[in-house]
Amino acid sequence: MPRWLLELDLVDGPVPWIVWGLALACLIALLIRPLRRRWVVRASIAVVTGALVGWLLVVFVDVADVFGVPMPDAVKWWTTVGFAAIGLAIVSLWDSRWWRKIVAIVTVIASALAMGIGINQAFALDRTLGDILGINTLGPLDHFAPPLTTADPPSKPLAETWTPPADMPAHGRFGSLSGADALTSSAGFTPRKATIYLPPAALVKDPPALPVVVFMMGLPGYPNPHPMVDVMNEFAAKHDGLAPIVIIADQLDAQDQNPGCVDSAAYGGVETYFNTDIPHWIRGHLRVLQDPKYWTIAGYSNGGACAFIYGARHPGIWGNIATASGEPWAGFGDPKSVQKVYRGDQAAFDANKPEAILAQHPGAYAGHDAIFAAGALDRKYGPANRASAALAEAAGFRTTFYLVPNATHTGPGLRGGLEKAFEVLYPRLGLSR
Repeated sequence: MPRWLLELDLVDGPVPWIVWGLALACLIALLIRPLRRRWVVRASIAVVTGALVGWLLVVFVDVADVFGVPMPDAVKWWTTVGFAAIGLAIVSLWDSRWWRKIVAIVTVIASALAMGIGINQAFALDRTLGDILGINTLGPLDHFAPPLTTADPPSKPLAETWTPPADMPAHGRFGSLSGADALTSSAGFTPRKATIYLPPAALVKDPPALPVVVFMMGLPGYPNPHPMVDVMNEFAAKHDGLAPIVIIADQLDAQDQNPGCVDSAAYGGVETYFNTDIPHWIRGHLRVLQDPKYWTIAGYSNGGACAFIYGARHPGIWGNIATASGEPWAGFGDPKSVQKVYRGDQAAFDANKPEAILAQHPGAYAGHDAIFAAGALDRKYGPANRASAALAEAAGFRTTFYLVPNATHTGPGLRGGLEKAFEVLYPRLGLSR
């Protein structure tokens, strides 16, 4: 598939409007015809039938909990309208001239595309076709400022000493870590390419040492940088270009599999990758603050489960945990998805839950922050994150729990959760006063 096609922006810009406009124009063309009673009856039946099929399809998906999350209301409307349009197009293939048949076929295609774009925007997780397909089309980002030779913590918060230089760009940059800069596994795990975000303050001639965040997306998914990049640029714009350096890394190995956040014979050393390989790479490549206070492990949904597990098991690496609509443990959404990891060993499965891990590290979390957020309308992950926050607080974390208003387990819940997390973390990381 051509790279330009994979990189088409399906959220902002002209593409959605072009597709929606084409679908609407085709529908109008199909309706401009002599309104004979037979055709009107047939078209009405087709439109109503199509709308019902679309509506009932979404109702079935919701009732059967096919995707583990409720469908946003906008999905129901897009599906209803889309199938109604397709119904009209199909019925227009009969008793019509050749050109109208062509328009009907184009209408089916345009309506399906318009419906897909609308549904994607309702979930608000993927920006491009590449994101939807899990294909990383980003070019490499390299030429990082070398690490500092001293690991001494700053005497003052960076926000108090930082003056943005004239050469600082307005926005951060992001790209893939590949070639000589690739993040590789030392324990048999085969991650997909990680991506990295450098804030404006990291792109000047002599950048300061900055905090670092390692972030994981959900399942299904891939290391999609756009949700985190959008939030980081938003915060950097408000804080003189200051933001953490962010690595968006892969905890899955494939779009639809679940290694359970742990090392296993089935999938290799995913936990080693995140808690040995990535920290080692960061220290050798990036100008970051070395104190765990400035290191955050974060994730969304499945990635949130891994973030909680890693932050609980490795408090000497990660000083902060941030989850947005995170699962409370690996396999929460679908226990069968991790059977390959544990081979039916329920005791091993339970031992990898944060509750068990936290109990193994009494007193280790003093001075650590943990932020748990979920959509206020998310009936599944809202209560789950409230329970996770209670566990973390009981173990000694300084804990924040937040419900994102009017959000479910989709993009608004992710974005709102990240915004709350960094609102809490920015003063701790020295990025705001």
